[in-house]
Amino acid sequence: MRMLLAATVAIAVVTGAINAAAQTYPNKSVTIIVPFAAGGPSDALARLLGDRMKTTLGQPFLVENVTGAAGSIAVGRAVRAAPDGYTISFGHLGTHVANGAIYSLPYDLLADLDPVVLLPSNPMVVVSKPTLPAKTLKEVLEGSPPA
Repeated sequence: MRMLLAATVAIAVVTGAINAAAQTYPNKSVTIIVPFAAGGPSDALARLLGDRMKTTLGQPFLVENVTGAAGSIAVGRAVRAAPDGYTISFGHLGTHVANGAIYSLPYDLLADLDPVVLLPSNPMVVVSKPTLPAKTLKEVLEGSPPA
């Protein structure tokens, strides 16, 4: 009787291990949270990436546009999602770096999120009136024109 019980338990454990190993990622749809309105460049890039990942991984990648509060509502939603790989936060320097330096957020950008990939970036330009005494970014940041 003990041998039969031990054999039954062994078969159950092996079967469970095989079933667990057979699960692949993803086995359901993945949500990409974009902190900007639909139709903009971030939305377009997220949709292109989602379509490519759908082709490669065989599951739909759904883009959810969540606007407001300089992106912190969307990032907060991603932070609160289950850490199972089925919610991806899409953002940029403003939403995933600057907000943490400027605002008191209900999450920690460094501890609560893990970077996955660096996507294309765009150059930033600072423009001003020609009458502004400062002529370089360093002078603007220092707050005083050169002597």
